[in-house]
Amino acid sequence: MGLATFKGGIHPYEGKELSENKPIQVLLPKGDLVFPMAQHIGAPAKPLVKKGDRVLMGQKIGEAGGFISANVICSVSGTVKAVEPRLMVNGSTVMSVVVENDGLDEKIEHFGEDRDYTKLSKDEIREIIKEAGIVGLGGAGFPTNVKLTPKDDSKIDHILVNGAECEPYLTSDYRLMLEEPEKLVGGLKVILRLFDNAKGVIAIEDNKPEAIKKLQELVKGESKIEVCPLKTKYPQGGERSIIYAVTGRKVNSSMLPADAGCIVDNVDTVISIYNAVCKQTPLVRKIITVTGDAVAEPKNFKVRLGTNYQELVDAAGGFKTEPEKIISGGPMMGQALFSLDVPVSKTSSALTCFTKDMVAAQEPTPCIRCGRCVSVCPSRIVPPLMMQAALRGDCERFEKLNGMECMECGSCTYVCPAKRPLTQAFKEMRKTVAANRRKKA
Repeated sequence: MGLATFKGGIHPYEGKELSENKPIQVLLPKGDLVFPMAQHIGAPAKPLVKKGDRVLMGQKIGEAGGFISANVICSVSGTVKAVEPRLMVNGSTVMSVVVENDGLDEKIEHFGEDRDYTKLSKDEIREIIKEAGIVGLGGAGFPTNVKLTPKDDSKIDHILVNGAECEPYLTSDYRLMLEEPEKLVGGLKVILRLFDNAKGVIAIEDNKPEAIKKLQELVKGESKIEVCPLKTKYPQGGERSIIYAVTGRKVNSSMLPADAGCIVDNVDTVISIYNAVCKQTPLVRKIITVTGDAVAEPKNFKVRLGTNYQELVDAAGGFKTEPEKIISGGPMMGQALFSLDVPVSKTSSALTCFTKDMVAAQEPTPCIRCGRCVSVCPSRIVPPLMMQAALRGDCERFEKLNGMECMECGSCTYVCPAKRPLTQAFKEMRKTVAANRRKKA
């Protein structure tokens, strides 16, 4: 029997050799820390502090602003310098709490103390996860306590730990699986406590044999947990792709994974659940890969939330060559940066720096109808027709072509010999269609 996978997909250059063998280093912040109140999908958090307030590590400084929202936790001790709009990775300015770090790391009471999760009720576990400010750390940023509270617990039969890390260059999840596998399994056990009928599956691409072997050994005696090796292919780590690969179930844009009996959480999210529930440690840190051919010493860092991106570059030895392109995240799904003066947030995963901007160097030409984009699309839709609708701004036609099923994975753009900006056009069309739907509702 072959490795679990999905239809379509691509095999971009991986680039993981730059940092995959670099153990995670602790990087302590030097300058001020900036905590945006919107580091998640949903309503922004509401600031709970004002200029001049003394804050502690682990203290809640932003309160969830609604059901789909998340708390923001201070990652250092110090003094609030300002509560003001600050620039984020995506180019927007967001109300943020700026903290002057005193370097003392004075913590809130009980921070880091052991706690027996088996003595907690399901509601208590969900409340702890909510209070800890945990969201999807793979980049989506959906509040985890909401994801772990589906309409019907009994219908959830698969908890999938997404260890695919299919995005090129990123190695932070791989390092976590090697260095903190016990916490990963511990976090999965906490989640399984919430769902009586579920089994846990840790799904890992087969280009990470050491992680597969280590976790298989660790779960040998566990009746409700197994490790599922996946075929190495992009976008294997996409929620719909991984659900289909492991269970054979299909999820479309009108469904939630819970509708297919599944909950999917990223490796770092599951470890953060363990930290919050079993170690009374809220979400105050992120594991970040700093990599690319422009970086002097590619590394993986454990960094405090709110740390400036420039500090990440400095800690990786700076640039050996001035980069033409800097991306927050990886080359397929990441966001190009025009400034490093932005803070690490919950959805940060990597800083990838290239000496050449390959995208800017190639001018798009007319479609030659080769069909490559159709063959690689994991959603089985037709990019050339969708692009025609996008160029005309024809939302109705775009919807009829199932354009809302697009995962924005970038596979079509990657293989297009005409170098057409397909994914970018589809992203804008999906935003417009969603906005139109909201107006009608």
